[in-house]
Amino acid sequence: MPSTPTEPDADRPLVRRPLVRVERFDDPGLAHVAEVVLDRPEAMNAVSTEMARAIAAATSQVAADDTVRCVVLTSSHEKAFCVGADLKERSSFTDADLMEQRPVARAAYGGVLDLPVPAIAAVDGFALGGGFELALSCDLIVAGESALVGLPEVSVGVIPGGGGTQLLVRRVGWSRAARAIFTAARLPAREALDLGAVDEVVAAGTARDRALELARTIAANSPVGLRNAKRAMRLGSDVDLAAGLEIEDACWRATAFSGDRREGVAAFAEKRRPAWPGR
Repeated sequence: MPSTPTEPDADRPLVRRPLVRVERFDDPGLAHVAEVVLDRPEAMNAVSTEMARAIAAATSQVAADDTVRCVVLTSSHEKAFCVGADLKERSSFTDADLMEQRPVARAAYGGVLDLPVPAIAAVDGFALGGGFELALSCDLIVAGESALVGLPEVSVGVIPGGGGTQLLVRRVGWSRAARAIFTAARLPAREALDLGAVDEVVAAGTARDRALELARTIAANSPVGLRNAKRAMRLGSDVDLAAGLEIEDACWRATAFSGDRREGVAAFAEKRRPAWPGR
């Protein structure tokens, strides 16, 4: 039996495990679902500079894939979705380092927020600071019963910088978001559900299963319809009603004259499942 080497072979390059993985499924019902897995378990998925680059790269890959109809954001760690910024790395930063890292971090959170298809966060365990901001950047959040979420940044001398001050307000309203952020509260799953900060609470350890179940339902629908519905909702969320209705009309036109609309009508009339052309 060969011995286990104690040091890497100097002539053999080290194979580094990716910090974020994109998984696809053989199950036909999940064929159009992409799972983006945060996979830095030794640090509870703390977002280092390298981790931020990996998130941005993975979301860019998924966004460019026309076969994807829904994304599920998960974690390989049983007790943590993501604990936020890597404070161990940050502790060594100069002010210049921090400024240099800023666009890298923004690209990571923006990569999730700008996904063109519905995105679901499956949160079990800790989702704090930037970790919760990654979840908030998704359209839906499924939390396990043991999840603990929050934006505690003011307790360590910063503010939420991955979209939290904007996304939580839009989810739960000004005063509820103000209380959560100003008190640096860490909210158990049920309390977060009552607040509106998460959308569903399931048994501990089953958030991923439930998120994939939802993704299966979503991915059965028109890819053109899903993308344009999300686009209309996102673009219309911060404008007045009249402007929002114009945005909706433009997205409706982009869908109504598509192959998906023709196939959807035909499938309904023929009482069969649609075979979406996706264009």
